[in-house]
Amino acid sequence: MNTKQIIVIVIVVALMGGLLARPIKGLVDENKGANSSADATTSSAFNFQSVSEITKQSINASIAQEITALEEKVAQTSGEEKLALLEQLVQKWDDVAKFAPQGFVYEEMAEISPKFEYLLKAGDAYRTAYTNLQDTAMSAELNRLAIRSYEKAIALDENNLDAKTGLGAAMVTGGGSPMAGIALLQEVVAKDPKNINANKTLGLFSLQSRQFDKAIERFKTVVELSPDAESYFYLATGYENIGLKNEAIAAFQKSKEMAADPTLSQFIDRRVEELSK
Repeated sequence: MNTKQIIVIVIVVALMGGLLARPIKGLVDENKGANSSADATTSSAFNFQSVSEITKQSINASIAQEITALEEKVAQTSGEEKLALLEQLVQKWDDVAKFAPQGFVYEEMAEISPKFEYLLKAGDAYRTAYTNLQDTAMSAELNRLAIRSYEKAIALDENNLDAKTGLGAAMVTGGGSPMAGIALLQEVVAKDPKNINANKTLGLFSLQSRQFDKAIERFKTVVELSPDAESYFYLATGYENIGLKNEAIAAFQKSKEMAADPTLSQFIDRRVEELSK
């Protein structure tokens, strides 16, 4: 497994402990609109430079220095030359699997060359970053930026299902319009029943809102089309919560087999032991 795959597996294990305890805002939480005030107070606190500096503290010092040097070059150029340097910069952040800075880089690239691809990648980067973030203030701001990027992408290609999936997911997790987000995701699967990202996102939201039967159906679709360790893990969680122990064990074992990661394997072994009693 490469570094980014391992990071994803570790994140899955870390998130699962609190996944079912965190309701989707607007679905099972009456405190609606909480993010609007957070957006107002955090939007000026997190920008390209500040998020880069924060993120550099968590990576290798020599790589951080390389990124700083490249950022200094970016600041001194413009046009196509700047765009080429930004391409290098986003790759540097991708190499260390740091997504928040990538979002800002892609947005800057879109300002120079307003391409759909850059805006979609910006939204995806922001969404990946806030999904795995413990800092609630930064998470709220990255969520807002994800929504903005997806909306700009859809303005360029109103029929793109990937952008609609990202926007729907971002709206549910913190945009103040959860039901509109769910409707957008359902629109995607109505047009493309085998859309992996939309099914996976709806499945995860079903888990969080404790609609386990619906979650199981979504993740069954995902693993039939594109099986991966994370989706089998969530499928197993759905089975476990409705008392289908044998199905849960089988799905956990598939997750363990596909991940081949010691951290996840140990976690799954403990779950299987509990389910086997």
